[in-house]
Amino acid sequence: METATETERKYDVPESFELPDLTGAAGIAKVDTAETHDLDATYFDTEDLRLMKNRRTLRRRSGGHDAGWHLKTPGDGDGRKEHRMSGAGDEVPDELHALVRGIVRRRPLAPVARLRTHRVETPLRDAKGRTLALVAQDRVRAESGDDHSAWQEIEVELVDGDVRVLAAVEKLLLEAGASPAAGPSKVARALAGRLGSEPGQDSVNPVSRYAREQRDAILEHDPAARRGEEEPVHKMRVATRRLRSTLKSFRRWFPERETAELGDELRWLAAVLGAVRDPQVLEAKLLSGVEDAGPDFQPAAERIRTVLEQRVAQGREELTAALDSDRYLDLLDRIDALVDRPLPDDDDPAERARKVLAKADGELDAAIAGGVDEELHAARKRYKQARYAVELIAPEAGKPAKRLVRALTDLQDGLGAHQDSSIARETLHEIGPDSFYFGVLYGRQEAVGKETLVAVPALVRASRRKRVRRWLVKA
Repeated sequence: METATETERKYDVPESFELPDLTGAAGIAKVDTAETHDLDATYFDTEDLRLMKNRRTLRRRSGGHDAGWHLKTPGDGDGRKEHRMSGAGDEVPDELHALVRGIVRRRPLAPVARLRTHRVETPLRDAKGRTLALVAQDRVRAESGDDHSAWQEIEVELVDGDVRVLAAVEKLLLEAGASPAAGPSKVARALAGRLGSEPGQDSVNPVSRYAREQRDAILEHDPAARRGEEEPVHKMRVATRRLRSTLKSFRRWFPERETAELGDELRWLAAVLGAVRDPQVLEAKLLSGVEDAGPDFQPAAERIRTVLEQRVAQGREELTAALDSDRYLDLLDRIDALVDRPLPDDDDPAERARKVLAKADGELDAAIAGGVDEELHAARKRYKQARYAVELIAPEAGKPAKRLVRALTDLQDGLGAHQDSSIARETLHEIGPDSFYFGVLYGRQEAVGKETLVAVPALVRASRRKRVRRWLVKA
C-alpha cells in the first residue's frame, strides 16, 4: 500500500468555460500539452454512508495513471491523505478495510455510487520543467441507485509547487467564471440527497460536544495506532482518558449504569494503549544523557533499551489484537449510543467544574501535608480530571478558561514528573542488576523526584491566583 498527501482545490464551472492563460502566475512558465483520460470509479460505503459522514471516501477506479483502490482520509487545510493499492474486483482489500474498521465496524462495505469522468489534464511547469500542479477539467456523470446527475468541474492538484500556486491559479479561475465547488468531493455531490445536512453546532450541549470530540479523536487516530505509531497512540489514549473523565465528572448528564460500565471499558482501552506508550516514554527518560556519560554506561543503556523495546513490541501485538476484537467494536458502538443522545440543558457544567477543581485542591493539600507519593499521584489524577472539566467549558468561557487550563496543565505536569521519577526508579530496580551504573541512574531519578517536589508549591500558587480563577467562581 502506498500513502501520499493529496493537496487540491475544486471549482464548479459553466458548460462554456475555457481555461484561462495561467503562464506567469506563481512561477508557472509553461502550460504543457494536455492529456485525456476516461475514468470509471465505483465508491464503496456502508448502507448508512458512515465513511462519507466521517469524511472518508473509498473507491476502485480504472483509467488514468493510478488505477486501483484509493482510500482518502482527512488531512490539514487543502490536503488529504490518500492510501493506494493496485487491484480490481469487488472485494475491498483487507489492508484498506482495517483502516476504516473503527468507523464501519461490522457493517458490510458495498458499492453506493458510480462516477464516470472524462478528464482533460494539463500540467503547469516552471522554467526548469518541474510540474508545479495539474489542472484537471472534468465532465462527470454520476449514478447512485435511481439518481443520475452530471456536471463540470476543475481540480487543481499540487505536484512540486506550493500553496502560492494554488492561490494564484484560483484567482485566475475565479476571474474566468469558475466558483468554489459545491461539495468537498465528486461522490459527496452525487450522494448529497442521502447525506443530509450537518446538525447546527451552536445549540449543542457543551458536554455532548466535548464527549463527541473525544469519540471522533479515537476514530481519527485508530488507523495509525494500529500500526503502533507513537503520536497517534498517545493522542488516542488521551482522547480515551478525556472521555472517561467526562463521564465521571458529568455523570448526572448520563445514565448511571451505562456510564459505569463504559468507564470500565475505557479504562481497559487506555491500559492497552499505555502498554505501548509508557515504555516509549520511559526509555527516552532513562536514556536521556546516558549516551554521553561514557562507554562504561553503555551496557546499562543497552539493557534498558532492550527490555523496554521488548515491552513496546509486546504492547503493539496486544494493541493490534485489542483493536481487532469484538470487545473494542462493542465499546465504539456503546460510545456512539451514549454521546449521540440528547442531554439535558438544565445543569450547569461550570458549577460541576468548580466542584471537581475544589476537590482536587483539597486532595493535593492533604497529600503535600502527608508527603505520601501515592496521595500525590491521586491528586495529580484529580487535577487532570479538573483540567478536562475546564477544557469542556472553555469554548464558551474563552481566554480566562484557557489560562486556567494552562495553569492546571503545568501543575499536573509538575506532579507527573515526580510520579514519572518514581516509576523510573521502580523500573531500574526491576530490570537492572545490582551494579554501580544502575545505581547511578537510580540516584539521578531520585534527585529528579526531589527537584520536582520543590517546584510544586510555586505551581500550586500559580494555579490558584485570583485572576486565574475569578471567572470560574462567577460563571
